[in-house]
Amino acid sequence: MALREEFERSGNWLFRWRSFLPLLMILIIIPGFIVNSYLYGSYRQNHFWILFCLLVSFFGLAIRIYTIGRIYSGTSGRNTQGQVAEKLNSTGIYSIVRHPLYLGNFFIWLGISLYVREWWVTLLFVLIFWLYYERIMFAEEQFLRVKFGEDFDKWAEKTPAFIPNFRKWKPAICSFSVRRVLKREYSGFFAIIVSFVILEILGKLIIERKFGIDSIWVVISIFGLVIYVFLRILKKFTNVLNIDNK
Repeated sequence: MALREEFERSGNWLFRWRSFLPLLMILIIIPGFIVNSYLYGSYRQNHFWILFCLLVSFFGLAIRIYTIGRIYSGTSGRNTQGQVAEKLNSTGIYSIVRHPLYLGNFFIWLGISLYVREWWVTLLFVLIFWLYYERIMFAEEQFLRVKFGEDFDKWAEKTPAFIPNFRKWKPAICSFSVRRVLKREYSGFFAIIVSFVILEILGKLIIERKFGIDSIWVVISIFGLVIYVFLRILKKFTNVLNIDNK
């Protein structure tokens, strides 16, 4: 099998199972905790670092929210069985970067990897993310090239794959849809909260040798869970979040 076909085949496979990237992260986060100590040796002084990491992850979510809020229906979807695209997104954030959703994912996971406070954990994360998503992006672009032909080639030629070029900005054609964002990104919001809660618990178990969680994280967890359940019910049992893109 030629290298091009191998990249596309493996990219499609990774695309289908991309939700399992957290399992790879666990393999490097736990060893990071084992050799870790809290910043300046103080858990309380470490709160500012935790807040910074949380903001990095939510910055990634913000990129996803902006992207999802201004796309056509039938594009940039969470398709587990194969690629789907009815239109080529080339305006708005897609005018400055070809894979903004994966850029958002990068910052979400960067915040999580930074939490451990070990440089080699973050370095390993960057390498894993690069190898993992490079194949996925290659497969996606092969699909788009076949479907949209010259239109894709012209867009890809002037638009960076991963590092945005803000000088290329073109206003988005679609207006921002809050309903689409709530429908598609509520699980990502809750996943970030759950990830940091798990990191808090793991940190105390491994570093302090005790099980526990601060009251602030209990409040945040309950808040996130309420939002998750509420939006999940709206999505599954009502049409409130449905929208037809024209």
